[in-house]
Amino acid sequence: MVLLSIFIVELFSYTWCRVQCVRIGYEITKEINNNQKIITLQNKLKIELASLKSPKRLAEIASCKLNLTRPTSKQIIIIP
Repeated sequence: MVLLSIFIVELFSYTWCRVQCVRIGYEITKEINNNQKIITLQNKLKIELASLKSPKRLAEIASCKLNLTRPTSKQIIIIP
């Protein structure tokens, strides 16, 4: 009877450990996928930021939306 109860306790503890290992494995996989999604989003945002900072785009906004023009040589003051 004692051996049977020891065997049952060992069986339950082994089963519990295996279930925990599988559960943690699933959690690790889920977090790896989340990490990949975040890295992909970060890369997309870096590309978008680079396009928003492009000199061509900024020059277009300055001339079209803000009605800015390039300064003439008379408007430029060089400070020594």
